Amino acid sequence: MSDNNKLMTGVLILAAGVIILLGKLGVFSFLGKALWPLLLLIPGIVLHLWYFWRKGPSELLLPGAVLVVYSVVFFIGVIGGFQTLKFTWPLFVFGIAAGLFEYDYFSPRRQKGLLIASLILGALSLILLGWTLFSLPVIYLLAALLIIGGVWLIAARGNRRSFW
Repeated sequence: MSDNNKLMTGVLILAAGVIILLGKLGVFSFLGKALWPLLLLIPGIVLHLWYFWRKGPSELLLPGAVLVVYSVVFFIGVIGGFQTLKFTWPLFVFGIAAGLFEYDYFSPRRQKGLLIASLILGALSLILLGWTLFSLPVIYLLAALLIIGGVWLIAARGNRRSFW
């Protein structure tokens, strides 16, 4: 056996051993649990690239944007636990709004009402997202910051120096 063959065989055996060890340690199951939203993100990016490389029509942007936004929502679910979906569900509506906006913006022919529909859906989803986030304990932090800011402005009103 030549030295090159020995090297390749040794590298393959070493790689197989490392893969088996990582599999037994649970690394691959973790990657499968944590990275499955890539199954949505990668096709969304591919659809965008396909359009921007002038290989496909602008209609590809609508599902592409939906897939990208949905994959981000699912990544948030993987990181924060899927109970976060009860607060981030308006982002599903935002995905449709983003797709409609991209399609209208990059389409060579304008369609009446498409921009208005995407802006209405986007605004509605952001309002609903704010509404759901205000049900979190974050509202207490916001209230505390507003109270501190108000007290600070009241205390500084007689002072001629600028605090900013």
